[in-house]
Amino acid sequence: MSEALPREPDGLPSFAELLERRDAPTPSTWGLFGADDEAGALNVLGPAEVLRGVGCVQRGAVFSLDHPIGAFDSPHRPRATHTVLDLGRGWRDDYLDGFYLQATSQIDGLRHVSHHEHGFYNGADADRLVAGDPTLGVNRWADRGIVGRGVLVDVARHREHQGRPLDHLAGEPISVAMLDETIAAQGTVLEPGDLLLVRTDYEAHRRAHPGRRGHAGLEQSMEMLAWLWDHRVPLVAADNVALECVPPVASSPFLRPDAVDSNDALMHAHLIALFGMVVGELWDLEALAADCAADGRYECLLVVKPLNLVGGVGSPPNATAVK
Repeated sequence: MSEALPREPDGLPSFAELLERRDAPTPSTWGLFGADDEAGALNVLGPAEVLRGVGCVQRGAVFSLDHPIGAFDSPHRPRATHTVLDLGRGWRDDYLDGFYLQATSQIDGLRHVSHHEHGFYNGADADRLVAGDPTLGVNRWADRGIVGRGVLVDVARHREHQGRPLDHLAGEPISVAMLDETIAAQGTVLEPGDLLLVRTDYEAHRRAHPGRRGHAGLEQSMEMLAWLWDHRVPLVAADNVALECVPPVASSPFLRPDAVDSNDALMHAHLIALFGMVVGELWDLEALAADCAADGRYECLLVVKPLNLVGGVGSPPNATAVK
């Protein structure tokens, strides 16, 4: 496991210290931001982190990180139907029917998954996680907004330069060492509170192998969980389906004792339910990545504005990067 960072000026414990907790699930951040906290890891984003992001804007170049609604289709999240109404006299209206909020570029809210043993983030009452109740809804993140310094870690481009493209067909795991190596090669420094974007070039894989399940992504490991927390990463998003590699690594320490399929070995429950992190999937990082490769700057101002849906489980990110 990577060496834990010393306790930061923010006064928060390191991952190693979280493993020693006796007053909450281990490891978790429950209670660190208050007994009733519903913002999770976004608590590490303050005015200083926002201003650090603003300082990344030099050219005024703007990049949308969202795929269109309807860009993806799956058996359990079919495409929404868009209806345009002609109201007469030059007026129009429209609506979506069957709109799954996590069917395209998305962020997972803190309602998305519970830990099999400890429940939902910060011990929230599962009976309150219904439509119309604000508890752990994406409305909490919409109310405060998600703004800071975005850092792109272009693992796919780094591996291509090495002549070793990521192996999506094998579900290659991206390790902590691979992240550190890519960050160093880019000349980037990851600072506490940065919003992490991981590019795997999933789009090229999806086009080449339509309908094929499995892809490269973050490795399921305690070392990865420690790395994310000790770097104070409040949001981690990727261009693939699950952020993590699929299928999960055989050695995943997150395998549920009552596992019925490979989803039960994912790291999602620990990231979301125990650490309150914002998890993003299927983000469109291609234009941003090309620009970063061209100017050698892998940082940006990142603004994420989920739908203000009371009790929402997830949302399109409405993510915009500015350089």
